[in-house]
Amino acid sequence: MQFWQFMFVPTILFLVIVAPIWITMHYRSVNRSSQSLSAADRQDLEDLLATVDRLTERIGALETILDADHSTWRKPSERTPRNEEHNDE
Repeated sequence: MQFWQFMFVPTILFLVIVAPIWITMHYRSVNRSSQSLSAADRQDLEDLLATVDRLTERIGALETILDADHSTWRKPSERTPRNEEHNDE
């Protein structure tokens, strides 16, 4: 029983002081490392942004063409939505 009496105070100190600090510091370092992007992730993100820019330009060009050829294309159509068409059956 001498051993448990001897280890009681260090165990309590470890659990109350050291363990919470250790756990806090561990999760802070994990959080910091997960926030930064790797080089491959950064390159993928740059590629996706370039693709978005190209698609935006294409949509703008298509809208310009449609505005010139069919000026009423932006007006809502008088068709019934698909959901209502299927419900009538």
